[in-house]
Amino acid sequence: TIWLCQNHHMDGFTPPAERTTGTLHELGLSTRSGDLIDAVKVGLPIRVFRALAEALSVSEATLASVTGISGTTLTRRKRSGHFTPDESEHVLRIATLLDQARQVFEDAGDAAEWLKTPNLSLGHKAPLEYADTEIGAREVENLLGRIDYGVYS
Repeated sequence: TIWLCQNHHMDGFTPPAERTTGTLHELGLSTRSGDLIDAVKVGLPIRVFRALAEALSVSEATLASVTGISGTTLTRRKRSGHFTPDESEHVLRIATLLDQARQVFEDAGDAAEWLKTPNLSLGHKAPLEYADTEIGAREVENLLGRIDYGVYS
């Protein structure tokens, strides 16, 4: 079972730690860490990938490149309907960055555009391109944090 975002839990209580807005919610994912871990372990559904590509206004091929998923693997995953746990982590990494960028820029379009625009602080690479590794994604997170706090970057 994949833990997708639900507005109501069995007892009708939605934990305060779970946001009901934002990128992860829009992609149909819970914002609770435990639920995300379970979803990654099972493998994210292909629809999350498609929705993320749309939210970023990039092609599926571009998103596949950023997440390290080859074209042939993407074709196989489309047939199976799910990604492997490792691939799911890569997709979730980009979704999390988009979510953070949306919070910083307070606009979905501005956030997506920022992620695609080369940045001097990242060696003239676009944040999305830079985030193709875990350590690169952490640098993009740090940069977003500096922007959010008004630190010149």
